[in-house]
Amino acid sequence: MTVSPCRSNFAVKQKDLYQFLLDVQENCLKNNCGQIVSISLSIDLVDPLIVLDKLAQANEINFYFENKSKGEAIAAIDAVKKIQINGKDRFHQAEYFIQSHLKNIMTFGETNADFTGPHFFCYFSFFDQHYTDDYPFPAATVFLPRWQISVKDEQCNLVINTVINDNFNIQLFLQKISHKIENIRSLKHHTPTQDYFPAIFTHKPVKNTETFKSSVISVLEKINSSHLSKIVLADVLDVNSNQNFNLFNSLNNLRKTHPNCYIFSTSNGKGQSFIGASPERLISIHHQQLITDALAGSAPRGKTPAEDAANANRLLNSEKERHEHLLVMNFITQRLTQLGLLPQVLAPRLRQLSNIQHLWTPISAIVPANVHPLKIVAQLHPTPAVAGAARDIACAEIRRYENFERGLYAAPLGWVDSQGNCEFIVGIRSALIDGDRARLYAGAGIVAGSDPEREFAEVQLKLQALLKALV
Repeated sequence: MTVSPCRSNFAVKQKDLYQFLLDVQENCLKNNCGQIVSISLSIDLVDPLIVLDKLAQANEINFYFENKSKGEAIAAIDAVKKIQINGKDRFHQAEYFIQSHLKNIMTFGETNADFTGPHFFCYFSFFDQHYTDDYPFPAATVFLPRWQISVKDEQCNLVINTVINDNFNIQLFLQKISHKIENIRSLKHHTPTQDYFPAIFTHKPVKNTETFKSSVISVLEKINSSHLSKIVLADVLDVNSNQNFNLFNSLNNLRKTHPNCYIFSTSNGKGQSFIGASPERLISIHHQQLITDALAGSAPRGKTPAEDAANANRLLNSEKERHEHLLVMNFITQRLTQLGLLPQVLAPRLRQLSNIQHLWTPISAIVPANVHPLKIVAQLHPTPAVAGAARDIACAEIRRYENFERGLYAAPLGWVDSQGNCEFIVGIRSALIDGDRARLYAGAGIVAGSDPEREFAEVQLKLQALLKALV
């Protein structure tokens, strides 16, 4: 009889794990306290998106993150510890929450591989307060998941987090893990079926065409007459279906159609999800090496190689697009410098996606151990790529022009681990899904020289790409 690697890994470790849990529990009894434990196990290769689809419950918070070009995917299901925060202090409170819980976590298993050990998943809204009461996500959420399954370069790891106290049943817990691994193993050869009945959709813009264009004209007047050099205006498209949106199908479509983007989803455990395919990384830190993207200035892809090259050439040589890009680049380098980092600007290049291309400059820096990733996130959000410049004035103007709640749109989503590694993206090209309804978001940067017709076309291009993947 052959024993699968995932089974043997757990079977071999079960004795050690039992002893480890027993020791932890005895310590809890002695000190009259609770203790978080994080258990990392390598398992057979399985698609984390399928695991999320099959094992996540509707009333549980969850998070999904995939970067196909880096061979990474991670699903976090249910929360062992969670905080939800509103207000200006949210990044600081989130950092404190993570740091204080890390002091109380004991780890078991191999924790040197990527995505092993405890990871905290975080998402923040664009503004620190919502101005409508019915938006379904708070201004900040951080959670330590109960189950976390990840793939990195064909290696699959399961992380189980739990709280141990004096009445914790170790035997029952080990049975639960065994059962969970069997469930996950059964999904190894699972091929998901798409919905048999095609849905019927209706969609309508929240603003009409002329309203958006007149907003652009008004913003251009402001830019010409004040201290503003850029405002990012977003637009939304509301979509209704005759059946509930299938989250798995939507995410699967997004990862097929946008292989160069970050595919993400977070669900609040109350029936609403926020999903998307973002081309924009806010920060990534790996072994204290930070990379961030200045991504601004865009042009459509061409229908032929010659047209595509002409569009790219125009983008690279456009004074307006380069000015917009420079605003973002300068902002990021200044902000990192203020934190005591020494940013290195890499050579600018094109970021070409399936339907659009952007000017892109990666920026790197070494992060000292005393600078927590969330300090950097707080310093950078929102960049001029999604807000404008000067930032505070632009944000006030956004609230004047946009008649909808941005919520998680264009805001940071990601994870932080116990070693100070992290990955945060900007939640653009995204949609809020609630049963049979979806609201799609996209934006365009307005600077001196912007043309209302072209800005409107750019937003529609982004919305249509998202709509195609959803439906």
